[in-house]
Amino acid sequence: MMAKRKTAPDQPTVEGEEIGADTELEDGALAQPISEGGQAAAEDGVAGGYTSLGAAAEGGAAKDDEAPTEPVAIVDNAAAEEGGADDGAAADAGEDEVAAEPEVPGDWYVIHTYSGYENKVKTNLQHRIQSMDVSDKIFEVVIPTEEEIEIREGQRRTVSKKIFPGYVLVRMNMDDESWYVVRNTPGVTGFVAPGGSATTSKPTPLAPAEVANILRRMKVAAPKVKVGFSIGESVRIIEGPFQDFVGSVDEINVEKGKVKVLVSFFGRETPVELDFLQVERI
Repeated sequence: MMAKRKTAPDQPTVEGEEIGADTELEDGALAQPISEGGQAAAEDGVAGGYTSLGAAAEGGAAKDDEAPTEPVAIVDNAAAEEGGADDGAAADAGEDEVAAEPEVPGDWYVIHTYSGYENKVKTNLQHRIQSMDVSDKIFEVVIPTEEEIEIREGQRRTVSKKIFPGYVLVRMNMDDESWYVVRNTPGVTGFVAPGGSATTSKPTPLAPAEVANILRRMKVAAPKVKVGFSIGESVRIIEGPFQDFVGSVDEINVEKGKVKVLVSFFGRETPVELDFLQVERI
């Protein structure tokens, strides 16, 4: 049986509160809980910055004396959290929908052409799409290319290099009519059909990841530098203080456009760093 302790009339007690010096206890019994209004106000006091639960209880007692207890709305925290999570998920989904790129119609297919006829095939196919009124089924014709800096005769030239020579990409909705238009375009030898014949097997579209990789490669801002020599090959220096010297390529730095050439001075090889434009292949 629990013993009771004596407290001041206007001093509520709190279960688990540290006992002050002016409090009398009997047999070391636990304190009685405070009133419901005092308890709620005590919790408010803790939230409001009281330094101890006892101080919060005192604030709660003052509130009990000042105003009658009002009914308190009971909130289901679990339901509130679940609702908040649903709202957050809905908001995230909305953001994803806004951020997502619009889908384009059709799938990407690969057609094989005669080597060197890629541009001609593209032009012919585009004319057939218009003349045969199938623009609602065949949407885009692309020759995968990338920019490349070529060095010839001491001059830099930017050229367009085909990534897959002999192949053209077509974005289309595949059916008998669209297949016929593409397949019978002059210069086209057939659709690429993995594991089968290009003329008889059913065409298989490219996977989205493959298409994304090809298109990304085409959009690279910095063109690649095509180097006309390799490590160990002999080159002639055509510009600078070492003009007309002959040496061997020791190192190539494509990013910086620099090459190290080992030049012989008095029977000893010395590395000289030069620009790609300062050397030429022998």
